[in-house]
Amino acid sequence: MRRDGNPEFIEALARGLDVLRCFEPGRPAMTLSEVATATSLARPTARRILITLEQLGYVRGTDGTFSLTPRVLELGMAYIGSVSLWELARPHLRELVRQTNESCSIAQLDGSDIVYVARVAVPKLVALAVTIGTRFPALPTSLGKVLLAALTPAELDRALAEPSRAGVPSRWTADRGEIDAALREVRARGWASTDQQLALGIRSIAAPIRDGDGKVVAAVNVNAHAAETTMETLVDHHLPLLLRTASAISTDWDAWHSRPLETIDV
Repeated sequence: MRRDGNPEFIEALARGLDVLRCFEPGRPAMTLSEVATATSLARPTARRILITLEQLGYVRGTDGTFSLTPRVLELGMAYIGSVSLWELARPHLRELVRQTNESCSIAQLDGSDIVYVARVAVPKLVALAVTIGTRFPALPTSLGKVLLAALTPAELDRALAEPSRAGVPSRWTADRGEIDAALREVRARGWASTDQQLALGIRSIAAPIRDGDGKVVAAVNVNAHAAETTMETLVDHHLPLLLRTASAISTDWDAWHSRPLETIDV
């Protein structure tokens, strides 16, 4: 939580969101004590928040444990629905998967992390599981490099200053000079690649998705296993397909957000 002295900051709301986020893969049901420990909240505070969330329908209490209900999906779907990114990208991602026989995803930046907002997967051996909402540190991912490279210097400073909330350690440790050099290369060539910088066995390439003004709003990638796909295959065969896909999604994004809207009273 950000306690920076801002009088507009609502700590009770932040604590409630912390409770929702503490239900991670591997612990779908938690006791009151476990929730309090995971969120660093006092037991009475955690209890009041859980009771409130239960009454609102976001949490279910059973036999001394608490778990999330499907209603939590409304929170994420409200975001996805508001930008219509999944509906716009789905046919393009499916075609890219058909052409490459690799999993393809779209992510957006949140602080120093990327968050997956769309994905079409191919069943393969992977080192890290990815679903909608999965969070990884941005720097060691091709998606993150594309998104970070699009930031202004001030925005980049703020993003890199934020600690990752992904809970996944990076295999790539770089100083600021190396980071800046890597991002300059991404800007120059218009796409990014990573070869096992996040985790062993994972390599990928990514390209930006832009709005009508040329602003990068998301990134799309092709993800492969190092034991099955070489970097040469990713760059020589998959990259041209990826760039065409990113361009097509960008065109659809611009058309969607440029559409005329009319509201009438009935």
